[in-house]
Amino acid sequence: MNITRSFNNWRKYRQTVNELGRMSDRELSDLGIGRSDIPFVARQATK
Repeated sequence: MNITRSFNNWRKYRQTVNELGRMSDRELSDLGIGRSDIPFVARQATK
């Protein structure tokens, strides 16, 4: 069960990083996110 949860969390993290990475700097700024904040935001999305 723990392996499945870990894998799903990793997939959600990667999906969030990819989606935010495709956004322009302007779009990220509108959300209050900087490019360097993407990994942190993605980690928070898995909690």
